[in-house]
Amino acid sequence: MLDLVRRLNAFKSRDAQRYAALFAVVYFAQGMWYLPNQTITIVFKDAGFSAGAIANFFVVTATPWLIKPVYGMVSDFFPLFGRRRLSYLVLSSALAAGAGFGLGLTAPRDYWTVVALFTAMGLGLAFTDVLVDALMVENGRRLDLTGAFQSVQWAAIYTSSIVVGVAGGWMAEGRRLPLAFVVAALFPLLSLAMAGGVVREPRTRADRAALRERMRAVRAALRGREVWVVAGFIFFFTFSPSFGPGFLFYQTDRLGFSQQFIGTLGALQSIGSVLGALTYAPLSRRWPLRRTINVAIGLSTLWTLVYLLYRGPWSGMVIDFTNGWVYMVTTLAFLDLAAKACPPAVEGTFFALLMSVYNAGAQLSQWAGGHLYVLIGFEKLVLISALATALTWLLVPLVHIEAIEARVGPRSEAPS
Repeated sequence: MLDLVRRLNAFKSRDAQRYAALFAVVYFAQGMWYLPNQTITIVFKDAGFSAGAIANFFVVTATPWLIKPVYGMVSDFFPLFGRRRLSYLVLSSALAAGAGFGLGLTAPRDYWTVVALFTAMGLGLAFTDVLVDALMVENGRRLDLTGAFQSVQWAAIYTSSIVVGVAGGWMAEGRRLPLAFVVAALFPLLSLAMAGGVVREPRTRADRAALRERMRAVRAALRGREVWVVAGFIFFFTFSPSFGPGFLFYQTDRLGFSQQFIGTLGALQSIGSVLGALTYAPLSRRWPLRRTINVAIGLSTLWTLVYLLYRGPWSGMVIDFTNGWVYMVTTLAFLDLAAKACPPAVEGTFFALLMSVYNAGAQLSQWAGGHLYVLIGFEKLVLISALATALTWLLVPLVHIEAIEARVGPRSEAPS
């Protein structure tokens, strides 16, 4: 058994292990930002907001995640205190923590104050995410571990989601919104401490020659076909209308689930996602990326249709758990493609650009799903979502995945 674990372990060097630990801690902390979401949703529902109106709230507060290329460019082009990543990590983590404590300790009742502070918290976390992703791309490509590093990141974020599911359900049941904000605010401080202890980067400065070189790299990438095709491919896949906030209405009003049980279902789905991330790490070293993406689209389409059988507690547990695995494998395949498509020297900017496209598609998917649920109901929404996902297959030949993977470097398998 130990021999099998050693064979599957992709992180052989101390350098790889150090970065894997950093990514795990930071992503776990980011995942805890979602702790208040279920409580926010049910509190707004109690106040008379519709599923569409709640979807609007989350779209507005997610806007910092849609401008991630700005953070990438700032970090890539303008070092702060001689550091491209570490100094910004300290500031962005402090912003996220401060905004979260502001929400939890002052318990504002004004809707727009909540929007402003929750958006500021998202801004700090989105900037932190860009900085850590830049470190992942830079070091993952150097070590041929982009897929494995992202598996660690997403295993960590969904491990935190298990906590979010259980604790978030309890907090939603008691409408303990200030407590949810305070607990979520503690974890950006953990990211700050971990980054300060692990990140070692050479001092640099924003000289004109380096700035011109990076600008040339940006212009060359923007004039090329590849980044835009990958961006469109990712957006098309993520934009398929998801169930959005309407799914909580379906679970609550149609199936009669309690908020605690809905939180438990979220934890089960997160356990499935952790297993999916652990599956993807060795898979990314053995399967060609094009095959992985084709299989992932098929699984995602099939498992969307399975939600037509979502009729009670037992079917909910089985379907949510398995969907967590399918979702994670699919997500990591698309993020692996994004990391491999980033041009060198401006990895932070372009990975942030592609992740903004991913986040925009996901948020618009939630928004569309919330409004479609009101208009057509749950069953028809499932069918539309499955059809939109399946149509992604038509775009696969346009992406030239094999060429992108070949440019990054030869695939190195784990030792047997």
